Amino acid sequence: MITATPASTETATFTNPLLSGADPWIIKSEGTYYYTYTQGGSIVVYPTEKVSELGKASPVTLWRPASGTSYSKNLWAPELHKINGKWYVYFAADNGTNANHRMYVIENTSADPVQGSWSLKGKIADPTDQWAIDGTILEHNNQMYMIWSGGIAGGAPQNLYIAKMSNPWTIDGERALISSPEYTWEKYGSAINEGPEILKNQQGDVFLVYSGSGYWVDNYCLGVLKLKTGGDPMVRSDWVKTSSPVFAQNPAAGAYGTGHNAFFKSRDGKEDWIIYHARSLPNGAENNGRNVRIQKFTWNTDGTPNFGEPVKIGQDIKVPSGE
Repeated sequence: MITATPASTETATFTNPLLSGADPWIIKSEGTYYYTYTQGGSIVVYPTEKVSELGKASPVTLWRPASGTSYSKNLWAPELHKINGKWYVYFAADNGTNANHRMYVIENTSADPVQGSWSLKGKIADPTDQWAIDGTILEHNNQMYMIWSGGIAGGAPQNLYIAKMSNPWTIDGERALISSPEYTWEKYGSAINEGPEILKNQQGDVFLVYSGSGYWVDNYCLGVLKLKTGGDPMVRSDWVKTSSPVFAQNPAAGAYGTGHNAFFKSRDGKEDWIIYHARSLPNGAENNGRNVRIQKFTWNTDGTPNFGEPVKIGQDIKVPSGE
C-alpha cells in the first residue's frame, strides 16, 4: 500500500535585523525592490526580489559625487523615486561641514535604475536656502510637493517644511512650516522633527510619518501628521498631529532608537510593511550600530496606521506574502 505524504505546513520565516545601516528607503518596480540607505560617500542600492533576503543582496553604486564640491561629503538619507518614467534620487550632502547640508537630486532616464547613467540635476532649495535634510516627495491632487527637515545651520528646533514643485528638481515658491517639536517625546536629545515619509491608506487619506527626538537617543520614535480631508498640504492647521508616538523603543525586543522609516507592499500587494532602523543595545552610543528591520503593520478601523511594537530581534517572522 502506498501512503500519501502529508503536505508541508512549514512557513518561510526570517529574523530581524536584516543588515547594518541607517535611514533605510525601499521602492518596488517591475518585480524588483531597490533598497538604499545612508552610505556617506556615494549613492548605493541593493536590488532584491525578496525583502526578507535583503541581507543577501549585492550593492550597486549608482553615483559618486566629484570631490571638492558643495555636495561631495556626508550624503544622507537618499530616496529613490520614479516620476514620469524617470528615476530620481533625492539626498542631502555637504562639503564636510554639517551647517552646509542642502538637498540635491540626480536623474536617470533608463527604465532600470541600475542601468544607464545618473546625472546631477542640481540643488533643490526654497528661497531661504537654509540647512535642509531628509527630502521626500508628496504627489497630491495633481501637484508635486517636497517635504524636508530643516532649520538654521542644523540647530534646534529642527522642523518639517513643505513647498510646491514645478518639476522633480525645482521648488516653486516659498516653503511652509507644517510641524515643529512640541511634545516631550519629540525633544529627547534635541528638539527634532525629521525623516518625513508619506503613507496613504486605501481611502486615499494622506499621512506624514516622521521621526521625533535625536536619532542618537533611545527615545527616537515615530509620530504621525494626518492631512485633513480636503485639506491644503501647505497649511499647517490642515495637518493633525498625534499627541503620542505611534512606534517607539521596545527594550524587551532589543529595539532602541526606532525611527527613520519607509514603507513597502508585499510582493503580492496584499500586505503593508514598514522598514526602519534601530539599535540592539541601549544608551544610544554612536558605535552601538544602527541596523535595519522590517515588519508588517495593519490599519485601525478609523483608517489610521497601526504599527504595533518592534518585533524582538531573532524572533521568527513570516516572510511578506508572495515571497
